[in-house]
Amino acid sequence: MKNFFLLVQAVDIEDKLKNAPDDSYQIGLIIGSFIPFVVLVGIAYWMYYAAKKRENKS
Repeated sequence: MKNFFLLVQAVDIEDKLKNAPDDSYQIGLIIGSFIPFVVLVGIAYWMYYAAKKRENKS
C-alpha cells in the first residue's frame, strides 16, 4: 500500500516548473499540488470531529 502512494505522489514538480510556459501555469501547478493534501486534512478533521461528537453523546 505504501508503494502505491509513493507512485501516485511521484510527480516531478521541479521539472514541470522548469518547462512551464508562463507564471500562471506555475501558480496553478503549485496550487494543484497542495489540493490533495488539503483534502486529506479536511477528511481527517471531519473524522476526528465525528468521533469526538459520538463520544460525547454516549
